[in-house]
Amino acid sequence: MFINAILFFSLIAISPFESSGETKIVTSDGVELHVSIRGSGIPVLYLHGGPGSGSYWMEVFMGDLLEEHFSMIYLDQRGVGRSGSPSNGDFSLDRFIMDFEEVRNALQIDSWLTMGHSFGGILQTAYANHHSDVILGMMIINGSLDMAYSFHSSWCPKASDILEIPKPLPCLDESEPLFDRWGTLISKLNELNLMWKMGYTDPESIEIMNLTYRDIENWNPDFSNVFDRYEEYLFDYRPISSTLDMPVLFYYGTQDWMVGPEHYQSVHFPNMMLWPADTAHMPFLENRSDLMNAIELFQGKFRFN
Repeated sequence: MFINAILFFSLIAISPFESSGETKIVTSDGVELHVSIRGSGIPVLYLHGGPGSGSYWMEVFMGDLLEEHFSMIYLDQRGVGRSGSPSNGDFSLDRFIMDFEEVRNALQIDSWLTMGHSFGGILQTAYANHHSDVILGMMIINGSLDMAYSFHSSWCPKASDILEIPKPLPCLDESEPLFDRWGTLISKLNELNLMWKMGYTDPESIEIMNLTYRDIENWNPDFSNVFDRYEEYLFDYRPISSTLDMPVLFYYGTQDWMVGPEHYQSVHFPNMMLWPADTAHMPFLENRSDLMNAIELFQGKFRFN
């Protein structure tokens, strides 16, 4: 299914473990992907959420800790942030998985760990399902494996409670498209400056996050504008979890209403280290020490080579 292609990239010809800085990797369909490589140690591909949030948050808020242990590879996905967009409009999941493999091959990495936040849980699981032979382990940080389930079980009821919407809840009306219902809730929360209650424990945190992205000029929003056109992003990936036997850290927040504090109960990786945390959706900003403690114990327990 996936194409082996000659890739052109701006790194000089040395091992990625000895490299640092930013580069562009050009995919086989001509998309320039922005990649930052920092730190030393076993390589870790960071798959951001959103869809469309970019990798910059993790790099800024957790990079100093992560890079002491890993060679972090922060990737802005196609159509996101500092990366370009495909001329043919291909934002399919298969194409994303191909991008991850082309980045790995371009950096001459035989195998690596993956780390994903939020929507990155779906990307990690789908990637591992196709290429388990190159993935040593996965770190799923406040990740969803089923966006529709997260919406129905957590997003919709919690947002409705915050907005004091009476039952029966309109956001559970299946006659309306899911993303229309989702968008209505987001608009109402933003209008009342209550969006922070869905993903943060501190109202100031959301402003810190938003201000951080002002560091980047010409932010590319293309994927976030079209991802809802692809049915595969609403597929339930939870059943796949039971078929993937690589070590998995599943870190979840007991106050994370975006994914749902009980989402972990339907995830069944055979070799999984569960880590509940008294945090919301953005632990890399609001609960760095606990998140790093979980990652260090995960790394120590499985001793990746």
